[in-house]
Amino acid sequence: MASPVLLNNIDHRDLRVAVGHHARYGDAINQTRVFPGEFEELQRDYAILLRRDEQGVLFATVLLGLDPDENLFLDGENWDARYVPAARARGPFSIGVDAHGEPMIHVDPDHPRIVDTGEPVFRELGGNAPLLDHVSAMLQRIYIGLETEKAMFHAFAAADLLEPATLQLDLADGRRYDIPDRFTVDAGRLAALDGDTLARLHHDDFLRPAFWIASSLGNLRHLIDRKLRKELHG
Repeated sequence: MASPVLLNNIDHRDLRVAVGHHARYGDAINQTRVFPGEFEELQRDYAILLRRDEQGVLFATVLLGLDPDENLFLDGENWDARYVPAARARGPFSIGVDAHGEPMIHVDPDHPRIVDTGEPVFRELGGNAPLLDHVSAMLQRIYIGLETEKAMFHAFAAADLLEPATLQLDLADGRRYDIPDRFTVDAGRLAALDGDTLARLHHDDFLRPAFWIASSLGNLRHLIDRKLRKELHG
């Protein structure tokens, strides 16, 4: 597998990328990593949950399905939601840094989305095509999120907002899905915060994400409904 290379409008002037979503592009997954800059859009459709990596560091995910390799938002070639998480919308592109530490867009030349009949990345005269503008916005959300999420989750913990959550999702036919080792923001504690803590979270722009995480849990019911509809209609 080739390593990602720096994207440029000379070597990649004819590069085309398949849009849409499908299992062949790696979209058949039951969760994906998400970042603070997209929480506002995510909370309208997905349940945002926190978990720890092997080093104990918190990061955010959204649930896409309940069984392994199940994405209940994947409908043929379409993603059935108002917003596609940045980690899935970025396609073959990623952020790397140059010798001066500046973020630069890279592309994986072996990615399955790179096809002869896809959408162009660059215009004929070398400017960004709409696809690359969209990808750039998604990559910026990821890059900024990686820079800010640690401080945000630390602030949540300092304010005693984080609550361990072992989710038990019951389907109408008696099946139960247990989703352990997750964390969420406790809505009750959030509503009871003192003025100083509220002001501090607001100043750092961490207050709104806390509300978005807490409110997003209502989407678990919608995820179950998606599961039942898919099983009913095939």
